[in-house]
Amino acid sequence: MNRTAPLVFIVDDVPENIQIAMSHLRELDCDFAYATSGEQALERITATHPDLVLMDVMMPGMSGFQTVEKLNQSRATSSIPVIFLTARAESEDVVHGFNLGGVDYITKPFKGVELRSRVRNHLELHAYRSNLERLVEERSREAELLKDVIIEAMGELAEYRDPETGSHIHRTRAYVQLLAETLVRNGHYRDILTPEYIILLWKSAPLHDIGKVAIRDSILLKPGKLTPEEFDEMKMHTLFGEEVIANLEQMAGQPTSFLSCAKDIAGSHHEKFDGSGYPRGLVGATIPLAGRIMAIADVYDALISKRVYKNSMSHQEAMEIMIDGKGSHFDPVLIEAFLEVEPLFSQIAANNAD
Repeated sequence: MNRTAPLVFIVDDVPENIQIAMSHLRELDCDFAYATSGEQALERITATHPDLVLMDVMMPGMSGFQTVEKLNQSRATSSIPVIFLTARAESEDVVHGFNLGGVDYITKPFKGVELRSRVRNHLELHAYRSNLERLVEERSREAELLKDVIIEAMGELAEYRDPETGSHIHRTRAYVQLLAETLVRNGHYRDILTPEYIILLWKSAPLHDIGKVAIRDSILLKPGKLTPEEFDEMKMHTLFGEEVIANLEQMAGQPTSFLSCAKDIAGSHHEKFDGSGYPRGLVGATIPLAGRIMAIADVYDALISKRVYKNSMSHQEAMEIMIDGKGSHFDPVLIEAFLEVEPLFSQIAANNAD
């Protein structure tokens, strides 16, 4: 909320006390709002989001302590600093106030100079903390943006080796997100496919073929069918991809959820549900879910795309092959979800044509 002056919110059931506090604080060049009950304070503080609250403790109905407990339950108001104002100076009350997150405790009757000094200090502290939080958020956003750019650049590095792959990484990441969201909507894998993990899938998908940077051009760009020996070497791109990402983990000093997801995708997106895939011949649920999802996205896009060694297929031709792979190449549960949204796969392909 943009304000030119800080807003101090005063809560007291005696209007005269509010007037006294405001008269002491006018020279601080701040704005004021007030409430005469805890219930009223909750509503108005939520609406105005002040920079500081002066909270009377002893009030009819909801006490100041109870009001602050309610404020603490809301993310929007829990971080607002509170100074308790009360005629009670018992140590247990002071301790209780601080345990609730109060930043200060002033005993009535208070002197104007004391109130001004403490309010000024806490307004400055709040402004400093708010500015620091904004800086941290900005740096975090910048770091996240930089990471995303690097990820996409690394993914495109592999694609640039093959000029015919075009927008493959943009399409496949969209397929992956769509398929994951469809699975969740149908009640599948909700323990794994959290909103945060789906974001990781979307961000990790461009790295699925990063290992191709280690494959020789004579194999990667061969216009005809690969020999068995050449295909064995091509298969190695999955392990090379795992190795690249494992090196990134080592450089980071520790595993991260993002790199772990990316490594699963790079290493397992050519595994098949019946165990006939590569590089490890994993079967069924032993294949990481990220790899099973990526397999559908990758194969569908490969079928509808023109390559140096083949022409593109129509959506319907590709669908016949995808359906035929149910239970052999692809996880049956994932294929059912894919069939539910296959028109959207075709639309994604059309919107991101090479």
